[in-house]
This record gives sequence, C-alpha cells and structure tokens, in this order.
Amino acid sequence: MTQRQWFQNGAIISLIALIVLCFLWEWKIAPIRENGSWLLLKVLPLCIPFSGCLKGKKYTFQYSTLLIVFYLLEGVMRLTDRLLASQICAALEMVLSLSFFIFCLLFIRSLRV
Repeated sequence: MTQRQWFQNGAIISLIALIVLCFLWEWKIAPIRENGSWLLLKVLPLCIPFSGCLKGKKYTFQYSTLLIVFYLLEGVMRLTDRLLASQICAALEMVLSLSFFIFCLLFIRSLRV
C-alpha cells in the first residue's frame, strides 16, 4: 500500500467516524432537545465529499479541508457544554475533524510529489 493510499484511507476512516459520531450525538447520546433535534442534519454536509474521497479526487480533498473547519469550531464551542457526554462528544469531534483535516492535507501533498 502506497503512502497516498494510507492518507486516503485515514481520511475516509476519520470521515466515517465523524459522520457516525455526529449522528449519534444529536440523536441519542446528548441531543440539545429531548427526542433529538434538527441539528441532526449537520451530518448531511459531511456526506457530500464521501464519494469523492473514496475515488481519490484531489478537488474533493481540497474543498473538504474548508468544510471540516466548521466541525472543528463546533467542537471547540460545545466543549463548554454542561453535560459530560456532550463534552466528550465535542472532544471526539475535534480530534476526528483535525485528523481528517491533516489526512486531507497529506493526501493533497502526496499528489504533488
């Protein structure tokens, strides 16, 4: 397996984990309102680059780095929530967002070499 494939697989795994985390966070773990909320729809923008990441398209990785920053910032903001479960989810969201960002940058860089 080449280095480029490692970076692509790392980005895909991080993205899948982030989609699952955000969905479960807003649906069951610590929703803002009881019985879930419309914030569950924040998962949809994460699904847009999924196909392009699987195909290894450079442009998808480039715009995904811009998209993922919003999820990193949401994690920073919700880290101060009163619920411990929400704080843990926010910390995981930050880690997964940052790892996806780094894997995207490494993948793009590996294309230039």
